[in-house]
Amino acid sequence: MAKRSLKLKVRLPKYQYPRNAWRRAIHKVVTGRMKRTGIRYMGGDRLEIYVRLYFDTRKLSLMDVDNRLKDVMDALQGHIGGGRKKRRMAHAIIPNDSQIYRVTVDKGLPPGQSHGMGHLIIRKYRGPTYG
Repeated sequence: MAKRSLKLKVRLPKYQYPRNAWRRAIHKVVTGRMKRTGIRYMGGDRLEIYVRLYFDTRKLSLMDVDNRLKDVMDALQGHIGGGRKKRRMAHAIIPNDSQIYRVTVDKGLPPGQSHGMGHLIIRKYRGPTYG
């Protein structure tokens, strides 16, 4: 039986306010790429993600990577909007963020060709597990 590919690369949409709109945009581009590639993530998959964010000079020092990472991970789980009582859900791309064993996130000024769009790579985690 052939090994299932878990590596998925997408261009992240430029950050937009409100953050729920950005989550919906992320969810849309990731699910679109998954449909084209046939990649699916199962509950037992161990994953790692790489996120590269681009911001203009003014926003670069204002944007916290932890908050933007939370938006990306929520979008991957299908949490795309609403408060605690009226949470809007979409199909989960990754069933549970506990499956993510490593995260790398960085931010910088956008190169000219990026149009402000970042990068997201999801792939199989190959590192050690403890316990």
